[in-house]
Amino acid sequence: MKMCMTMLFRSRFLFLLAVAALLAVLSLSLQFSSTRREVSMRPAGDRRTRERRVGNPRWRVQEKPKSRNGPRAVHLIPVATSKEDGMVAKIRKQISVNMYATPPSLDPIYEAYLYCNMPNNTDHGLEGHAPPDYKLLSVHVMIRHGDRYPLYAIPKTKAPAIDCTLIPGREPSHRLLKDFIKNRNNAAKGQLDSPLNNIALLPSHTVCEMGELTQTGVVQHLLNGEHLHGKYIRKHRLLPDNWTMKQLYVESTGKSRTLESGLALLYSLLPRFDWGKIRVRHQWSTIFCSNSCDCPMRNHYLEEEQRRQYNLRVKNNVLERTYIEMAKIVGVPTRQLRAANPIDSLLCHFCHNVSFPCTEQGCINLDHFRAIKAHQLEDERDRQRKKLYYKYALLATHPILNQTVTRMQRIAQGMKDEIFALYSAHDVTVAPMLSALGITHASFPRFGARLIFEIWQNGKDKKKNFVRILYNGDDVTSQTSFCSGLKAHSKRFCRFENFLNFVRKDVFAVFNSTNYYDACHRRVF
Repeated sequence: MKMCMTMLFRSRFLFLLAVAALLAVLSLSLQFSSTRREVSMRPAGDRRTRERRVGNPRWRVQEKPKSRNGPRAVHLIPVATSKEDGMVAKIRKQISVNMYATPPSLDPIYEAYLYCNMPNNTDHGLEGHAPPDYKLLSVHVMIRHGDRYPLYAIPKTKAPAIDCTLIPGREPSHRLLKDFIKNRNNAAKGQLDSPLNNIALLPSHTVCEMGELTQTGVVQHLLNGEHLHGKYIRKHRLLPDNWTMKQLYVESTGKSRTLESGLALLYSLLPRFDWGKIRVRHQWSTIFCSNSCDCPMRNHYLEEEQRRQYNLRVKNNVLERTYIEMAKIVGVPTRQLRAANPIDSLLCHFCHNVSFPCTEQGCINLDHFRAIKAHQLEDERDRQRKKLYYKYALLATHPILNQTVTRMQRIAQGMKDEIFALYSAHDVTVAPMLSALGITHASFPRFGARLIFEIWQNGKDKKKNFVRILYNGDDVTSQTSFCSGLKAHSKRFCRFENFLNFVRKDVFAVFNSTNYYDACHRRVF
């Protein structure tokens, strides 16, 4: 009898062990399947994501049959979004991304897709997140303009046929686009600095002009403004319905694409957009240095950085062969093609689903595009290693950083003016800002990129103020050089004094100086 009982228990144990093993296998299988299916849940701007796809599932590549004249042309066709995307959009807000995971090797095509930043409703961000006892005091936003037409043309090829007029019924669109267009009629009530008065407030050419903002670019910033409205206006009541001109600070460079991008963001952000309360200041410098642009050492480090770029490029044999092949296709010397910066035009083709240029000698294809984009990614990595750009960035961005921290300090002391500041800028503004802050793994500023500084007050101790920094919705505060010691329990808030000391003192220590003028004029050997 005792032996029978032992055998029975042993049989039950083996049976349960087999069931547990089967359940474990099924669980792993489901997790693997879910990971592959919901990879789009990861934030679009996070370069540390474990994305390993060769391309984005929203696109498939169609290659035209090989002709007698040369290689096959490439056409990118958007793929219909699956029904699961609506569910993914809701779940993504709950995903906690591992910002410290080792990034995988970057795929040039997927990175190009992220750079395009095609408008969709799945992009969420962590702006405005804080414990309930914290009060939001002020927000400072720097944006890169939205999608634009190329600044350069590939010689002897047909320019991409893009319509820059705004048509609400054409995709991509936005529910506020029609009203945004109509609101242009009230623009005379606004106050724009004189250099901005002759700039178009809406893109309007049926055939885009060089550098003109596209409808995609307008929609990108309508979405940005709508997102920030939910975070800062509806949730935290940063600006009341009866907000005043003094509570808003807006600055833009003298390009139509930056002015129009800024206006689009403001239109969907503000409680009630009123041209009579809008004042836009003109910034003549793309690095927003205002009256502090005299800095010889900044120019010195920029020249050193450009020399580094050149040395890296001439060592890249794949890139050189690519330029030679492309030059033969379009029928110009290699040097002339390289000077035309073809990636600028090719990105427009790629982002707008337009076939790459063809001539009688053949077609520029996806392999050419991939080779140039791959070199850009390698250049970014090399730039971080050499640190020349970092020194340039510290000096280039100090004037705007000093302006920002000074305004924050006044607001922390009780000032109620300029509690929302917007700088509408370029990639050459945002990129050095990221570098100067020490955010080394951030992606290159995409179309419609946003960099945000928030200042918070501890409700229990009003003398304690904190700063949060977000890039494209990701909290990057702990990645900055002055807040890198943040722990998980700190709620990703950084003491404002850290930021203040960084701008007023730590920046100059790199140059063995104590102030901006000395750092700009002392030659370091």
